[in-house]
Amino acid sequence: MRRLLFISVLMLSTLLPTRAAEPLTVFAAASLREAMEAIGAAFEEETGTAVVFSFAGTGTLARQIEAGAPADVFISADAAWMDYVRDAGVVEADTIRDFASNAIVLIGAKGSAALEPAAADLQERLDGHRLAMADPDTVPAGRYGKAALEHQGLWSTVSHALAPMENVRVALTAVVRGDTPAGLVYRTDALIEPGVTILYEFPEGSHPRIRYLAALTGEGDRGAASQFLDFLAGPAAQEVLRSLGFVADNG
Repeated sequence: MRRLLFISVLMLSTLLPTRAAEPLTVFAAASLREAMEAIGAAFEEETGTAVVFSFAGTGTLARQIEAGAPADVFISADAAWMDYVRDAGVVEADTIRDFASNAIVLIGAKGSAALEPAAADLQERLDGHRLAMADPDTVPAGRYGKAALEHQGLWSTVSHALAPMENVRVALTAVVRGDTPAGLVYRTDALIEPGVTILYEFPEGSHPRIRYLAALTGEGDRGAASQFLDFLAGPAAQEVLRSLGFVADNG
Protein backbone atom coordinates (compact mmCIF):
# COMPACT_ATOMS: atom_id res chain seq x y z
CA MET A 1 0.00 0.00 0.00
CA ARG A 2 2.81 2.39 0.91
CA ARG A 3 4.55 1.55 -2.36
CA LEU A 4 1.40 2.37 -4.33
CA LEU A 5 1.01 5.64 -2.41
CA PHE A 6 4.64 6.60 -3.12
CA ILE A 7 4.21 5.85 -6.83
CA SER A 8 1.00 7.91 -6.93
CA VAL A 9 2.68 10.90 -5.29
CA LEU A 10 5.65 10.61 -7.64
CA MET A 11 3.40 10.49 -10.71
CA LEU A 12 1.40 13.48 -9.46
CA SER A 13 4.55 15.51 -8.89
CA THR A 14 5.65 14.94 -12.48
CA LEU A 15 2.31 16.26 -13.74
CA LEU A 16 2.46 19.49 -11.69
CA PRO A 17 4.00 22.50 -13.48
CA THR A 18 7.56 23.32 -12.48
CA ARG A 19 7.68 26.53 -10.46
CA ALA A 20 9.55 29.20 -12.36
CA ALA A 21 12.41 30.98 -10.66
CA GLU A 22 11.42 34.18 -8.92
CA PRO A 23 12.21 37.21 -11.09
CA LEU A 24 15.11 39.44 -10.15
CA THR A 25 14.26 43.02 -9.26
CA VAL A 26 16.83 45.53 -10.54
CA PHE A 27 16.75 49.23 -9.66
CA ALA A 28 18.61 51.05 -12.45
CA ALA A 29 19.43 54.64 -13.45
CA ALA A 30 16.92 56.10 -15.92
CA SER A 31 19.54 56.59 -18.64
CA LEU A 32 19.99 52.81 -18.85
CA ARG A 33 16.39 51.92 -19.71
CA GLU A 34 16.84 50.65 -23.28
CA ALA A 35 20.14 48.92 -22.53
CA MET A 36 18.84 47.20 -19.39
CA GLU A 37 15.64 46.02 -21.04
CA ALA A 38 17.65 44.40 -23.84
CA ILE A 39 20.18 42.94 -21.39
CA GLY A 40 17.39 41.64 -19.16
CA ALA A 41 15.76 39.86 -22.10
CA ALA A 42 19.08 38.26 -23.07
CA PHE A 43 19.71 37.22 -19.45
CA GLU A 44 16.28 35.59 -19.22
CA GLU A 45 16.85 33.74 -22.49
CA GLU A 46 20.18 32.39 -21.24
CA THR A 47 19.26 31.57 -17.63
CA GLY A 48 15.47 31.25 -17.50
CA THR A 49 15.32 33.96 -14.80
CA ALA A 50 13.19 36.98 -15.63
CA VAL A 51 14.30 40.48 -14.64
CA VAL A 52 11.91 43.20 -13.47
CA PHE A 53 13.29 46.75 -13.64
CA SER A 54 12.52 49.97 -11.81
CA PHE A 55 13.99 53.03 -13.55
CA ALA A 56 14.36 56.47 -11.97
CA GLY A 57 16.98 59.01 -10.99
CA THR A 58 19.85 57.31 -9.18
CA GLY A 59 19.34 59.31 -5.98
CA THR A 60 15.65 58.43 -5.88
CA LEU A 61 16.45 54.74 -6.23
CA ALA A 62 19.22 54.88 -3.62
CA ARG A 63 16.88 56.40 -1.06
CA GLN A 64 14.18 53.84 -1.87
CA ILE A 65 16.63 51.00 -1.29
CA GLU A 66 17.80 52.63 1.94
CA ALA A 67 14.16 52.76 3.03
CA GLY A 68 13.77 49.03 2.43
CA ALA A 69 12.49 48.78 -1.14
CA PRO A 70 12.81 45.13 -2.30
CA ALA A 71 15.57 45.27 -4.93
CA ASP A 72 18.07 42.49 -5.68
CA VAL A 73 20.50 44.66 -7.67
CA PHE A 74 21.17 48.41 -7.63
CA ILE A 75 22.70 50.12 -10.68
CA SER A 76 23.98 53.66 -10.14
CA ALA A 77 25.05 56.30 -12.66
CA ASP A 78 27.82 57.54 -10.40
CA ALA A 79 30.12 56.51 -7.57
CA ALA A 80 28.71 59.03 -5.08
CA TRP A 81 25.31 57.36 -4.79
CA MET A 82 26.86 53.91 -4.75
CA ASP A 83 29.07 55.08 -1.88
CA TYR A 84 25.93 56.37 -0.17
CA VAL A 85 24.12 53.02 -0.20
CA ARG A 86 27.33 51.19 0.66
CA ASP A 87 27.85 53.39 3.72
CA ALA A 88 24.19 52.87 4.66
CA GLY A 89 24.84 49.13 4.62
CA VAL A 90 22.14 48.32 2.07
CA VAL A 91 24.41 46.98 -0.69
CA GLU A 92 27.17 44.40 -0.38
CA ALA A 93 30.40 46.38 -0.71
CA ASP A 94 32.44 43.49 -2.07
CA THR A 95 30.09 43.11 -5.05
CA ILE A 96 30.36 46.68 -6.41
CA ARG A 97 31.68 46.80 -9.97
CA ASP A 98 31.97 49.22 -12.90
CA PHE A 99 30.55 48.02 -16.19
CA ALA A 100 30.10 51.03 -18.53
CA SER A 101 30.70 54.74 -19.12
CA ASN A 102 29.13 57.59 -21.11
CA ALA A 103 29.57 61.23 -22.17
CA ILE A 104 27.72 64.52 -21.64
CA VAL A 105 26.32 66.47 -24.61
CA LEU A 106 24.37 69.65 -25.23
CA ILE A 107 21.24 69.04 -27.31
CA GLY A 108 18.63 71.05 -29.16
CA ALA A 109 15.52 70.26 -31.17
CA LYS A 110 15.95 68.16 -34.30
CA GLY A 111 17.61 70.17 -37.05
CA SER A 112 19.16 72.79 -34.75
CA ALA A 113 22.53 74.13 -35.87
CA ALA A 114 25.64 72.93 -34.05
CA LEU A 115 26.92 75.20 -31.31
CA GLU A 116 30.37 76.12 -30.07
CA PRO A 117 29.28 76.83 -26.52
CA ALA A 118 31.17 79.99 -25.74
CA ALA A 119 29.21 82.00 -23.18
CA ALA A 120 27.74 84.41 -25.73
CA ASP A 121 26.76 81.60 -28.13
CA LEU A 122 24.95 79.64 -25.43
CA GLN A 123 23.17 82.75 -24.14
CA GLU A 124 22.03 83.59 -27.67
CA ARG A 125 20.71 80.05 -28.21
CA LEU A 126 18.78 80.09 -24.94
CA ASP A 127 17.37 83.55 -25.80
CA GLY A 128 15.98 84.08 -22.31
CA HIS A 129 14.73 80.51 -21.94
CA ARG A 130 16.02 77.91 -19.50
CA LEU A 131 18.56 75.14 -19.95
CA ALA A 132 17.11 71.71 -19.20
CA MET A 133 19.32 69.41 -17.18
CA ALA A 134 19.05 66.87 -14.40
CA ASP A 135 19.19 68.45 -10.96
CA PRO A 136 22.91 69.14 -10.32
CA ASP A 137 22.41 68.83 -6.56
CA THR A 138 21.08 65.27 -6.55
CA VAL A 139 21.24 63.57 -9.96
CA PRO A 140 24.47 62.17 -11.47
CA ALA A 141 23.79 63.54 -14.97
CA GLY A 142 23.29 66.97 -13.41
CA ARG A 143 26.53 66.73 -11.45
CA TYR A 144 28.48 65.69 -14.53
CA GLY A 145 26.79 68.44 -16.54
CA LYS A 146 27.62 71.12 -13.98
CA ALA A 147 31.26 70.00 -13.92
CA ALA A 148 31.41 70.15 -17.74
CA LEU A 149 29.91 73.65 -17.81
CA GLU A 150 32.31 74.84 -15.12
CA HIS A 151 35.27 73.40 -17.02
CA GLN A 152 34.22 75.30 -20.16
CA GLY A 153 33.62 78.52 -18.23
CA LEU A 154 29.88 78.42 -18.88
CA TRP A 155 28.39 77.76 -15.46
CA SER A 156 28.09 81.44 -14.52
CA THR A 157 26.25 82.02 -17.80
CA VAL A 158 23.52 79.43 -17.21
CA SER A 159 23.37 78.79 -13.45
CA HIS A 160 20.64 81.43 -13.05
CA ALA A 161 18.66 79.99 -15.98
CA LEU A 162 18.40 76.28 -15.21
CA ALA A 163 15.37 74.05 -15.42
CA PRO A 164 16.53 71.27 -13.04
CA MET A 165 14.74 67.97 -13.63
CA GLU A 166 14.25 64.85 -11.51
CA ASN A 167 16.26 62.73 -13.95
CA VAL A 168 18.03 63.01 -17.29
CA ARG A 169 15.15 61.54 -19.31
CA VAL A 170 12.82 64.30 -18.12
CA ALA A 171 15.39 66.85 -19.33
CA LEU A 172 15.52 65.06 -22.69
CA THR A 173 11.72 65.17 -22.98
CA ALA A 174 11.67 68.89 -22.20
CA VAL A 175 13.82 69.57 -25.27
CA VAL A 176 11.79 67.21 -27.48
CA ARG A 177 8.57 68.99 -26.51
CA GLY A 178 10.09 72.42 -27.13
CA ASP A 179 9.78 73.51 -23.51
CA THR A 180 13.39 74.69 -23.71
CA PRO A 181 15.74 75.25 -26.69
CA ALA A 182 18.65 73.32 -25.19
CA GLY A 183 19.46 70.67 -22.63
CA LEU A 184 22.28 68.66 -21.13
CA VAL A 185 21.93 64.89 -21.33
CA TYR A 186 24.03 61.78 -21.79
CA ARG A 187 25.18 61.09 -25.34
CA THR A 188 23.28 57.78 -25.28
CA ASP A 189 20.03 59.64 -24.51
CA ALA A 190 20.54 61.86 -27.54
CA LEU A 191 21.31 58.87 -29.77
CA ILE A 192 18.06 57.04 -28.98
CA GLU A 193 15.82 60.12 -29.35
CA PRO A 194 15.10 61.11 -32.99
CA GLY A 195 13.60 64.41 -31.89
CA VAL A 196 16.89 66.00 -30.85
CA THR A 197 20.24 66.99 -32.34
CA ILE A 198 23.59 67.00 -30.56
CA LEU A 199 24.77 70.62 -30.54
CA TYR A 200 28.04 70.05 -28.73
CA GLU A 201 29.85 67.14 -27.10
CA PHE A 202 31.91 68.11 -24.08
CA PRO A 203 35.51 66.94 -24.39
CA GLU A 204 36.91 64.06 -22.39
CA GLY A 205 38.31 65.39 -19.13
CA SER A 206 35.79 68.22 -18.85
CA HIS A 207 33.91 66.28 -16.17
CA PRO A 208 34.62 63.28 -13.93
CA ARG A 209 34.48 59.94 -15.71
CA ILE A 210 30.88 58.79 -15.92
CA ARG A 211 30.73 55.47 -14.12
CA TYR A 212 27.85 53.01 -14.13
CA LEU A 213 28.22 50.71 -11.15
CA ALA A 214 26.20 47.69 -10.06
CA ALA A 215 25.99 45.89 -6.72
CA LEU A 216 23.92 43.30 -4.87
CA THR A 217 21.59 44.50 -2.15
CA GLY A 218 21.62 41.20 -0.26
CA GLU A 219 17.90 40.68 -0.83
CA GLY A 220 16.36 37.68 -2.56
CA ASP A 221 18.31 35.05 -4.51
CA ARG A 222 21.96 36.00 -4.22
CA GLY A 223 22.96 33.29 -6.71
CA ALA A 224 20.76 34.65 -9.51
CA ALA A 225 21.67 38.25 -8.66
CA SER A 226 25.38 37.40 -8.80
CA GLN A 227 24.76 35.74 -12.15
CA PHE A 228 23.21 38.99 -13.39
CA LEU A 229 26.25 41.02 -12.29
CA ASP A 230 28.53 38.59 -14.12
CA PHE A 231 26.28 38.84 -17.17
CA LEU A 232 26.64 42.66 -17.21
CA ALA A 233 30.39 42.23 -17.70
CA GLY A 234 29.99 39.46 -20.27
CA PRO A 235 30.11 39.77 -24.07
CA ALA A 236 26.35 39.78 -24.73
CA ALA A 237 25.62 42.67 -22.34
CA GLN A 238 28.71 44.59 -23.37
CA GLU A 239 27.71 44.35 -27.03
CA VAL A 240 24.25 45.75 -26.19
CA LEU A 241 25.89 48.65 -24.37
CA ARG A 242 28.24 49.40 -27.27
CA SER A 243 25.39 49.24 -29.78
CA LEU A 244 23.55 51.96 -27.85
CA GLY A 245 26.57 54.26 -27.61
CA PHE A 246 27.84 53.45 -24.14
CA VAL A 247 31.53 52.97 -23.53
CA ALA A 248 31.54 49.33 -22.51
CA ASP A 249 33.92 48.16 -19.81
CA ASN A 250 34.87 44.52 -19.69
CA GLY A 251 37.08 45.13 -16.69
